[in-house]
Amino acid sequence: MSISISSPEFNKGEKIPPKFTGDGDNISPRLEWSNIPEKAKSLALIMDDPDAPSGTFTHWVIFNIPADSPGLPEAIANESQLPDGSLQGINSAGGIGYYGPYPPAGSRHRYYFTIYALDEKPDLKARASKERLLKAIEGHIIDQGRLFGVYQRKSGFPMG
Repeated sequence: MSISISSPEFNKGEKIPPKFTGDGDNISPRLEWSNIPEKAKSLALIMDDPDAPSGTFTHWVIFNIPADSPGLPEAIANESQLPDGSLQGINSAGGIGYYGPYPPAGSRHRYYFTIYALDEKPDLKARASKERLLKAIEGHIIDQGRLFGVYQRKSGFPMG
């Protein structure tokens, strides 16, 4: 993986601020990337939680991101199609776009943001699942990069 992906909101392996979670505003964090291969025709991003109790939970699927995009701004609208032509898929909660971390109280989960540089634009419509996207980009991934953050909700209830 040679694509560099980061967020000014948190460092790799560190806590995702509550603002970007189900405990806060539930908005997507700003993401930045570099070292996209010149021959890339589009980008795709998947955010998932491999620590979810019922198996990997997909928090975000977005694809057909322009290859010359330097990243994604904070608070991407949960709409099928964005002004730049990017399309958003279905998350594991059944919605379109970003669904912030909201693990069971007391458990620390890892959240992976994986960016893929592709040699084509996947022939998919908005609302595609992670599985459909991964099948469509099979054999078309030029390079990829990954960022992860963690989040843990407090356990118990406030006293008093």
